Amino acid sequence: MPSHALPPRQKRHRLLIGLAVVAGIVGLVATATVASGKTSIPSADETAAATARVLDASDWYLTLPTGSKGKPDTVQPPKLADYSSKWFHATSDKDGIVFTANAGGVTTSGSSYPRTELREMTGSKLAAWSNTQGTHTLTVRQAVTALPPAKPEVVTAQIHDSEDDVMEVRLESGKLIASYNDGRTDVTLDPRYRLGTPYDLTITAASGRIRVYYNGAKKLDIAKRGSGWYFKSGSYVQSNTSKGDKASAVGVVVIYKIDAKHTS
Repeated sequence: MPSHALPPRQKRHRLLIGLAVVAGIVGLVATATVASGKTSIPSADETAAATARVLDASDWYLTLPTGSKGKPDTVQPPKLADYSSKWFHATSDKDGIVFTANAGGVTTSGSSYPRTELREMTGSKLAAWSNTQGTHTLTVRQAVTALPPAKPEVVTAQIHDSEDDVMEVRLESGKLIASYNDGRTDVTLDPRYRLGTPYDLTITAASGRIRVYYNGAKKLDIAKRGSGWYFKSGSYVQSNTSKGDKASAVGVVVIYKIDAKHTS
């Protein structure tokens, strides 16, 4: 054997390192492509078919990062069933819905951050319930695929009331957390979340408590009661141009399945 040849074990080690580097580069390229908005968007019919598989369009309305100052565009049921745009469309595999919000987007009057986010409905009315009566459960399978670079944060799910969030699930760089007490308290769901990794989230509000389960494991169980509550989920990007991000920088969340159930 030539003197410069590597032993088989060392060869395998170098091969694995090389494959890992290539995989990392591919992942970065894929994320950058999504963030730049250069993905191939499925047709409106394909998105409608995916929407029907992912959610019940009669249970939600959608807020978009477009419109006029303080008055973002919304898509109400039943129009959500057939809605498609660069902000809301099927994945390339048609197995989920891509929610994209840009840092330079229009915001609601009560927030400085843009969103492409579902808001819970009860028939034609806005949902509003109390966790002192009945059991209220949000189950969602989702993944974060892109974050704005300057302030890499996005909220993926919330319980909200008439004025503010009650609790929220938020990705901050690589740390996925459940936050409450107006953001002053949080618990870690995943300390090293990798972009693009699907996870299962369950949020239950009942008997004056809120419980959060991440991939089946209970991560949060707190005493908190209130009324006028409702679920939200999607891409609520926690950045804007004043934070150093370009207007085109995006937070992207894919939802593969979402359901809100209420029992008395």
